[in-house]
Amino acid sequence: MTADNARVPRPPVVLGTAAFVAVAVTALAMWAAGGSAQQVPGIEDAGPLTEWGLPIARIAADAAAVATVGLLLLAAVLLPGGRQLGDGRLRYLTWAAASAAVWALSSAALLVFTLSDLFAQPVTAMLDPAIVADFVITDAQGRAYATMTAAGLLLATVCMGITTVRWARAALVVAVAGVLPPAFTGHSAAAGNHDAAVMSLALHVAGVAVWVGGLLFVLVAALRREDGAAVAARRFSPLAGAAFLAVAASGLVNALVRLPVSEVLFTSAYGRMVLVKTGALLLLGGIGWWHRRRTLPAVADGARGPFIRLAAGELLVMAAAMGLAVALSRTPAPSAGGGSLSPAEELLGFAMPPELGGFPWTPLFTQWHFDPLFAFGTGAAAVLYLAGVRKLRARGDAWPVGRTIAWMLGLAVTVVATMSGLAVYGKVMFSVHMGQHMILAMTVPILLVLGAPATLALRTLPTAAKDGPDGPREVLMRLLHSRYVKVISHPAVAGILFIGSAFAVYYTSLFETLMRSHLGHMVMLIHFLAVGLLFFWVIIGIDPGPRRPPHLGRLFVLMLTMPFHSWFSISLMSSTGLLAEDWWTTVARSWGPSLADDQYNAGAIAWATGDIPVLITTIILAAQWVRSDAREARRVDRQIDRGDANDPLAAYNAYLASLHARDRRAPQAAKVAAQAGPTSPQNAGEES
Repeated sequence: MTADNARVPRPPVVLGTAAFVAVAVTALAMWAAGGSAQQVPGIEDAGPLTEWGLPIARIAADAAAVATVGLLLLAAVLLPGGRQLGDGRLRYLTWAAASAAVWALSSAALLVFTLSDLFAQPVTAMLDPAIVADFVITDAQGRAYATMTAAGLLLATVCMGITTVRWARAALVVAVAGVLPPAFTGHSAAAGNHDAAVMSLALHVAGVAVWVGGLLFVLVAALRREDGAAVAARRFSPLAGAAFLAVAASGLVNALVRLPVSEVLFTSAYGRMVLVKTGALLLLGGIGWWHRRRTLPAVADGARGPFIRLAAGELLVMAAAMGLAVALSRTPAPSAGGGSLSPAEELLGFAMPPELGGFPWTPLFTQWHFDPLFAFGTGAAAVLYLAGVRKLRARGDAWPVGRTIAWMLGLAVTVVATMSGLAVYGKVMFSVHMGQHMILAMTVPILLVLGAPATLALRTLPTAAKDGPDGPREVLMRLLHSRYVKVISHPAVAGILFIGSAFAVYYTSLFETLMRSHLGHMVMLIHFLAVGLLFFWVIIGIDPGPRRPPHLGRLFVLMLTMPFHSWFSISLMSSTGLLAEDWWTTVARSWGPSLADDQYNAGAIAWATGDIPVLITTIILAAQWVRSDAREARRVDRQIDRGDANDPLAAYNAYLASLHARDRRAPQAAKVAAQAGPTSPQNAGEES
């Protein structure tokens, strides 16, 4: 062992120290904040077991969830190898199963401790299955912790039987999704502007899980001297950078939502903890930059000591930050303890907007509402697209400017539809919501599919090693040509999803259910955008995929689908019953048209806004048809010039040319026959 490696800590020492730091920081922060700060004055508490057992259970659940994500990330993405998992990666999957079991047990304990805390009763009184079941069914926190428990149990079961990279990556997706439910409960869900708070917290939690879990087990792989540790560290570096940006941006948004007044940063325990977490995040960003500049090149040269020591220190800072996060979850934000929210703010996440009146409906362009999901999503899509274009041009390849303009314009329209007054008034007026729906389903998709993002990705993403697992490029290619995409991209299926989903959402109770939660509302908007992208990709898409029908067939599909859209619009205008009546009544908008008139206006907007996108799509399809014929004609001409006799199309064109020549000779033959005189009927029949 070299002198450099002799000072390298062992995995149990690093993991044990990190766990101790997390627990110690949690206890210290809670003591500084006054212990169980959530307890309501005048109500007897649940006892010290719940007061301290709940944060310890939360630390255990968070640590086990992060470990599960990190182990699956290491086995499925970071370590090199083929599509079949070797012994080394299977070992990490076994560890993932064990950590998932701990995750499930600690999540179940967290559920019981939370129930004890809410009812201010000892834990032993809350172990009745009927009480627990009622909590899971009726309370959001209960459902969140039950979902985490179920995710842990599922992963603990299936990870033992996974042998391929594909299924390991599917398990990774389940693990990341399993850490999200608590983000939709607690302080963020109860605060004003709760939609931005909830979505930013969900992004924050996912980023932390990937960042901390990945670093933890890249460090373990380096400590165990795995053959692929250097490759894993190099692969993890850009992923860690993206996670850092996600955590920083989402943390900033959440802090601005929770602490609208800057003075409380210094005058409240919650604000001071936020400041300490911010300092830890900045320190972690500096460590990551040092990794990229110094330690990763050293690892590539075979010196693992500097990377391990710096990563171990980074992990301890992360453990302290996680301890602070647990303490923050037990400390009410100053905004939560202020004035009560109005009914509209509780439902909408913002105050009732002013009356929408006067041309050109100015509030639609002035009442903006930040949404982290669409803001960060469109921002990332723009940056990645421009990076791909830059990479193409750097190596001398061309990329049409029109595609870039279409893509960026589509993202800009998405931002307007999801964060301008359309998003604000769309929650209180059905007519504005329908306009938002039409933009996302029929305008944005046309622009985005013309940007050809999949083609750009296939041209810029690196090709995976011959014997290694599939990279992003191979996964994208397989997806585009998969049986699933072949089925949903069939014109009939795409058309049914495009039109049928509107009937399925609006003419069932699903519409009101989705409107009542921010997550459901986001799912609805994303669904409309997705089915629109699918339909217009089938009609005018540039990106590769399963074989599409000819241009005439696509035009027929477009013309056949639009009458059903008109039928949907007319049915809204002529309907006598109100859709989602309870929601609109509960929102209690006191200005503007009546609910019946507003629903009629929604149908009129759906009808009026459907014609223009169809006309534009028809023009684009016709232009693509003409260009396709011109390209085919040039290709055939080149083959004929080369004398490609084996090409059947060239032979067919030669046959058509011979027929044309014969037709030109026919008048001359008829003239010669006329000069020769009449023929017998028998000869005439033979001649014809």
